[in-house]
Amino acid sequence: MGKAKRLKPSQMGTKVPLDQDIEDTKFAKSKNRNKIRLRQDEEEQFVDSNLSRKILSVAREQQRELDSNFGPTPAEASSSKAKAPKLGDEDSESEQDEEDTLEPDTFYENIEINEEDEKALEKFMSNNPAPRRTLGDILAERLTEVKTHFTEDGSVKMQEVDPRVEQMYQGVRDVLRKYRSGKLPKAFKIIPSLRNWEQILYITDPPSWSAAAMYQATRIFASNLKEKMAQRFYNLVLLPRIRDDLAEYKRLNFHLYQALKKALFKPGGFMKGILLPLLESGDCTLREAIIIGSVVARNSIPMLHSSAAILKIAEMDYTGANSVFLRIFFDKRYALPYRVVDAVVFHFLRFERDPREMPVLWHQAFLTFVQRYKADISSDQRDSLLELLKKQTHHSITPEIRRELQNAKCRDAETAEPKMDFD
Repeated sequence: MGKAKRLKPSQMGTKVPLDQDIEDTKFAKSKNRNKIRLRQDEEEQFVDSNLSRKILSVAREQQRELDSNFGPTPAEASSSKAKAPKLGDEDSESEQDEEDTLEPDTFYENIEINEEDEKALEKFMSNNPAPRRTLGDILAERLTEVKTHFTEDGSVKMQEVDPRVEQMYQGVRDVLRKYRSGKLPKAFKIIPSLRNWEQILYITDPPSWSAAAMYQATRIFASNLKEKMAQRFYNLVLLPRIRDDLAEYKRLNFHLYQALKKALFKPGGFMKGILLPLLESGDCTLREAIIIGSVVARNSIPMLHSSAAILKIAEMDYTGANSVFLRIFFDKRYALPYRVVDAVVFHFLRFERDPREMPVLWHQAFLTFVQRYKADISSDQRDSLLELLKKQTHHSITPEIRRELQNAKCRDAETAEPKMDFD
């Protein structure tokens, strides 16, 4: 005789009296079919709106893949011909990146320059500024030199360009002159991968590009060129365009300002291709220094690149714009090496015997340096700087500098702590 199976709690019905149970067993019961109908009703409900939206988006993506694999329909092909530019080789992928959505809050505020400050700064500009060189000037010097490969100094490879290639890039030039938004020709995107990219780029006539095209070009070249080549693009194409725009309109175009921010993707190229050549030219205006300095101030830059830039600025011939950038770098509060701190100290000490009255920007940079790095200077340097304050003074800034130096705890001061007595 088998062992009786024990019913599960879910199989056990509710407890009923014995007489009622006997009565219920005398009559047959109809099966409950409501459960099946309820399941059918649940299956016939509509799909949720969020789920339907996802289904439709997936269906559209699949349709795009089919169209790209098998080509568009005749009706779609006829409508797309009217919209597509005549230059045939374009990128078929969408370029709607987050970076293309330029928000107005990333732009600099409207800067008002005081005419008196600007005239005071002009007194410290170089009398013989370095001539500006563009991409066309560099290529014109090498037209007679036919190169077969790149030399070690990075000179341009000059070679004859196929007439069909030249005609195609002349079409690219016409597109870039009127470019506002959307896709760029694929022929332009492959320029950074060409060995003679500077020569091809010259055909597209960079000075005639729209501001939006200059921003897109900076994005492409900053991402695809090595740092040395990106430096050449910044120095020969981007910097002349920015200076010309500021000289003509007294205000930098929004897209050009975004191009400056994008150029910081290669910080070494930015310093060597934009910042240092701008200061070495000797004719950097106060407006140029403030606007380009705002890009440096608002974005993160590696400490080594900033330290090298501070060292170079401190050693070059002084112009008023130097103080603007030095103050901006000091406000970033880097942990500067002692070599850089010493170079900045000697930079200020050079003006002890300078008969000129230094501008307010110089005193402001001096005060910022003392506030940030007074603990990194030596005692002898502190005494020398205090002597400097007797020669170069400002009625409101000099007392603050003197107070900071007198209360400074120098790096070579003995910091002997009292020993604790445990007896």
